[in-house]
Amino acid sequence: MEPLNEKQIRSSFVNCTKGEAARMKLPLDFAELPWEDLDFLGWIDPGAPLRAHLVRPGPEGPVGITLRVPSVSRTSAVKSSICQVCLTGHASSGVALLAAPLAGARGREGNTVGIYLCADLACSLYLRGKRQPKLRAGRYEESLSLDERIARAMSNLDAFTAKVTGVA
Repeated sequence: MEPLNEKQIRSSFVNCTKGEAARMKLPLDFAELPWEDLDFLGWIDPGAPLRAHLVRPGPEGPVGITLRVPSVSRTSAVKSSICQVCLTGHASSGVALLAAPLAGARGREGNTVGIYLCADLACSLYLRGKRQPKLRAGRYEESLSLDERIARAMSNLDAFTAKVTGVA
């Protein structure tokens, strides 16, 4: 992903007001982000821990989506969950159901769409093996190359973005 500046990030959001975008806090490690290893930027808002944000590259520029984080996460030592974007298996606490208000009038009416995502939104790092999930059974092996796994993850993220924006 190409590095983005604060203005590009704040102006990219499609499902929140300009005021909400102006008030959100950027990641604490924003200056040290590993842009070359990111397919999209995702973070939990340090000033509002029940809010998460995701900014992904798009054909007309970056597209930002704000998400709600569940206030209570269920944890289980036995159960595991899988991220719907990168398909990384985690212990159940490693995946969260995040809800995104829809863009436009539908979102202002309270309509949302949900997705199970890596709770730390670090899908790109899991794909590249730079971060390991906490899973008892260990990580499963895939026959796809890294480029194919990245393409699959971005296709999954494209489908979610289309649901949020209403663009099919």
